[in-house]
Amino acid sequence: QVQLVESGGGLVQAGGSLRLSCAASGRAFSTYAISWFQQAPGKEREFVAYISGRGGSTRYADSVKGRFTVSRNNAENTAFLQMNSLEPEDTAIYYCAAGGRFSARQSDYDYWGRGTQVTVSA
Repeated sequence: QVQLVESGGGLVQAGGSLRLSCAASGRAFSTYAISWFQQAPGKEREFVAYISGRGGSTRYADSVKGRFTVSRNNAENTAFLQMNSLEPEDTAIYYCAAGGRFSARQSDYDYWGRGTQVTVSA
């Protein structure tokens, strides 16, 4: 099992940056792929970014390509989402999730954090 806790959210102006962290406790963090999802008010939770267990493979939603970067530090059991050039449309609760392989579907992930709020003002 793995427990996940997100942090780093906040209020930022459009064009600004935030760095989200996903701290994991439990065993064998490097065996889990980590994905980030966003859920805006009134909308479904959507895939944002993915990183494989050893960090060698990443994937992004088209809406964030070139602006967001996912990374991880397995020695510190932490994954990150660097978000640059933020837009009001990025406003959402951001969740990290741990799973076995790449998937953009929520149902394929076994473990979730509670989320961190990101608000981007115009």
